[in-house]
Amino acid sequence: MSDGQMELAGHRLTGRTWIGELGTWYSAVAPAGRPASALRFDARPFTDPAARDRLVAAVVADRRLLQGGLTGLVPVTDLITARDEIWLLTGEPVSPTVTDLLARPPGGPRPGASEAATVLAETAQTLLAVHAAGLAHGAVHPGTVVIAPDGSVLLAERGLADALHGRPSAPDRDVAAWASLARGLAANWAVDAPRAAGLFERAAVTASTHGLAAARDALLAGRDLLPPGFPARDRLTETAHRWSVHDEPTRAAHPAPVPLPAGRDEEEVVTLLQVPEGGRTGAAVRFGPGVPAETAAAQIWREGRSGQATVLGSGAGRAPRPSRSSARRYRTALSAAILALMVAGAVVVWLLRGPSVPLAVTGVEVLAPKQTQRCGETVTIRGVLTTNGSPGEVRYRWRQSDRKDEPIEQAQRVAGGRTEHVVPLRWRVKGKGTFRGTATLEVVSPVPDGAKISDKASITYRC
Repeated sequence: MSDGQMELAGHRLTGRTWIGELGTWYSAVAPAGRPASALRFDARPFTDPAARDRLVAAVVADRRLLQGGLTGLVPVTDLITARDEIWLLTGEPVSPTVTDLLARPPGGPRPGASEAATVLAETAQTLLAVHAAGLAHGAVHPGTVVIAPDGSVLLAERGLADALHGRPSAPDRDVAAWASLARGLAANWAVDAPRAAGLFERAAVTASTHGLAAARDALLAGRDLLPPGFPARDRLTETAHRWSVHDEPTRAAHPAPVPLPAGRDEEEVVTLLQVPEGGRTGAAVRFGPGVPAETAAAQIWREGRSGQATVLGSGAGRAPRPSRSSARRYRTALSAAILALMVAGAVVVWLLRGPSVPLAVTGVEVLAPKQTQRCGETVTIRGVLTTNGSPGEVRYRWRQSDRKDEPIEQAQRVAGGRTEHVVPLRWRVKGKGTFRGTATLEVVSPVPDGAKISDKASITYRC
């Protein structure tokens, strides 16, 4: 087996990797030959002994959502340990994400306002179903919004960040993050369609003031302001296909782990999802009462999709109508009581919350691969910004030791509710010889007067 490939629980890792907020993602091929992905978690969160149990609970809840009929999440097939590392295996590829398409769109027409509206409508409906089940996503941003091979829009990493960091589920953070996503797509994919950009801005404001269901309805009711094509997935399907064809192995050169010794794969790989007798991880989650009803706007959109698989409104994310058995009536009543308590708690928290605090960056850490890099590799260096959890814009600057006079200054809008934000640097080194380079990350704003927030890390290259 080559250094760039590895067999893991029947999945072949292809060697293409990229760094996310929770660890390193790997492109993979599932046993049946379908494209898939695998996430190797960073070890740092597991210094908390309870983090592993919370992660297992989040994945089990995710699988119950899928059993209940929700189709807007990237399906998780297993959570395993292998050689003291924890891995998540998915049933669909988690690329390209909206971040990928914003940073490096493949050849051909780039996504436009119609595609942005489809992304916003489908993510809103998925979040509404998740919230109706008493859960939250916890990390909605362009890097977790995935364009599936069939052009559908899926959310990845549901509940994982909250579980690892011990945060309670907070649907209001998802709503704020969705509003930020709407504004970001307005500024990028709707730059040539000012009427559509205005619609996205109004939907973002509506989400913040009246909730996500009202924002979804406002978006769908304004479809006349969108260019032709909404809500068809043709261009998203084409974009996902071009991405899979042109995605290079050097997409990010984070080294793959050492391959498992031959014959020991089954011995060292252990699932963390204990399946009871009957093959089910638990009872299916039922999205009601409280699941958003299909409005006239949602019905118009559904009927205009011409047989597309994803349906907005009451059909998306809902389990089949329960029977009249007493056991199911009891579960329905219990779900209603739990949901009512959660809503009441959220209202109390909202009423008692203090004034918003401006965004502040409190620290920065730069992480670089320790292994010596080989000829012509692109190295991904990971910068982690620590903030106070408020939303806003962070301006930062990367400096590479081989071109000190050419700093790379960028800005990133961060959603509220998260205190860690990853800003990667991709550094390509060519030529023969040995080279040791240093990457320095400096925060430009917001920082206290006179303060300097920076960190650096080095790489070694030998060819």
